[in-house]
Amino acid sequence: MRRQGVLPVFASFAALAFVLVSVTSPMAQQEAAAAVVLAEIEAMPTQVLAVDGEYTTEVVRDGYGVTAKPVPPPPPPPAPSPASPARSGGGGAPAAGTPDPGSAKAIAYAMVQARGWGEGEYNCLVSLWQKESGWNTFASNPSSGAYGIPQSLPGTKMATAGADWATNPATQITWGLGYISGRYGTPCGAWGASQIKGWY
Repeated sequence: MRRQGVLPVFASFAALAFVLVSVTSPMAQQEAAAAVVLAEIEAMPTQVLAVDGEYTTEVVRDGYGVTAKPVPPPPPPPAPSPASPARSGGGGAPAAGTPDPGSAKAIAYAMVQARGWGEGEYNCLVSLWQKESGWNTFASNPSSGAYGIPQSLPGTKMATAGADWATNPATQITWGLGYISGRYGTPCGAWGASQIKGWY
């Protein structure tokens, strides 16, 4: 048989225990333990070293910079040699225009075209022989002995192109173009050399 009053006392203790567990934080014990350890560390003696003199503490941040490598300028285009325009076939001499039919220039124009040379080569040829002889079939240089439109030196060299070399512009032009082709490649090559040396 149970005693009366035991049950109410047991119930009171159980309720009190429940309240205490709810109010007390489970972390409180750990926080208290951490506080004890921290107090012990702070209480430890530290070693101090005294050094005579005055000292300053300065914290300086290292600076840095970025320097872009300069881009080198492009190389200058190569300077054309005096004979470059001549070799390109682009001319290098003023435009000669359309020659008069039947003239020595018209004969030369037809021969230049027959060789596959362009308009620029014809322009160079006109300038070259204008300077040499003025396109005169009978032009003669008394000091050197050069003769004819191409100023062959001596004039008798043109006999390889025909017996009428002294009077026929076609014979002189044939010989002159052969000479230019063999020595300078093109009329513009001869014109370029003439500009430098004064002769071709």
